[in-house]
Amino acid sequence: MDIIVENPNHVDRADIVVGIPSYNEADSISYPTDVASRGLINYFSDKKAVIINVDNHSPDGTRDAFMNTPTKVPKIYISTPEGVKGKGSNFKNLFEAAVELQAKAVVVVDADLKSITPQWIQYLAEPIFAGFNFVTPIYVRHKFDGSITNHIAYPLLRTLFGLRVRQPIGGDFGFSGRMARAFLAEQLWNERIAHYGIDIWMTTIAIARRFRVCQTFLGSPKSHRAKDPAKDLGPMFTQVIMTFFDLMIGFEYLWKDTTESWPSSIFGFGLGVYEKPPEVSVDTEVLYKSFVSGFERYGEMWQKIIPKTELIEVDKTRKFSKEQFYYSSDLWARILFNFAIAYRNNEIPRDQIIEAMVPFYHSRILSFVNKTVHMDTKECEEYFESINRVFENEKYYLITRWDEDQRKLGHKLFKH
Repeated sequence: MDIIVENPNHVDRADIVVGIPSYNEADSISYPTDVASRGLINYFSDKKAVIINVDNHSPDGTRDAFMNTPTKVPKIYISTPEGVKGKGSNFKNLFEAAVELQAKAVVVVDADLKSITPQWIQYLAEPIFAGFNFVTPIYVRHKFDGSITNHIAYPLLRTLFGLRVRQPIGGDFGFSGRMARAFLAEQLWNERIAHYGIDIWMTTIAIARRFRVCQTFLGSPKSHRAKDPAKDLGPMFTQVIMTFFDLMIGFEYLWKDTTESWPSSIFGFGLGVYEKPPEVSVDTEVLYKSFVSGFERYGEMWQKIIPKTELIEVDKTRKFSKEQFYYSSDLWARILFNFAIAYRNNEIPRDQIIEAMVPFYHSRILSFVNKTVHMDTKECEEYFESINRVFENEKYYLITRWDEDQRKLGHKLFKH
């Protein structure tokens, strides 16, 4: 089955493309489409532009909502064949369209965005025309929003690859036509990347392949359908973590030689925004129960994954009540590193390893909620910075354990 393309204006070339990936976004896609059109007219009127909805054959009328949105900029609708799902599948269609249209710059925005402004298009695209290849956003988010970013993706990416990119899976990006070609040429592509793994994959590839990466201030806080980290993150969690662990294995030669982290180039300037991002509520009861019951469900597996010293520290947390619950960031870093090592070793099925990690992730969120309950956004951001420095200080532990296990695996292979 072929992909579906509707190109009523017969666009065959574009300098700049705005892509909006979607699945069942009929009720929300018109707004970012309209704003993207205004951004292109306001800031890039001298360039040939097109807005592309890359969709997963949505049955709810997303296509009609997109195509019927009045815009001064031409639109193209591209869909995966019926039954082919995944955000990454949509991105792949976008990469191919960008290359075919010979686009110099591509901007991607989420279809459920409520906070997008015309300036977002300017801020995400201008750095590309200034010579950067990949642009990630900086915006204010609620301290409990973006929990996979805050507690796993950002600290791991920064610690391993040495570049501080605050929103590596933010969903809103800019990239060059050259970068789109590079993405299509990458060997690592699987079902996870075809779904939620796509954002962390793109950001890591851009950094690891030494493309010019920057961050850009978007001015307004991110406002979209926020998710409770206690309930809503099932497949996303699994796919993001497994994709990053796969990349860790592939780029081992690189991150072992990266000794410190540096800020990326930052485009634009902080506007001192006081607007409050939308509230995110967290069900701490679910987080607490998940961790406590994890000892029974995954205790044996945890013993295989986590060394005794760390496991003793973890065990001490069992006596805490939900309200008191807390453990240190260096312990969290070592737990994460050990799960990555177990994943690399592949002695336990990998999907089971990630499943056994979920209670720890929940315990980390609970620990964080308890620690930051009275902190405002700025204080919280400073706390995140200190957590990341803790991760960087623990990198020696990761490399030592990684190499020890590698030698053990080597001996096992040799014996066979």
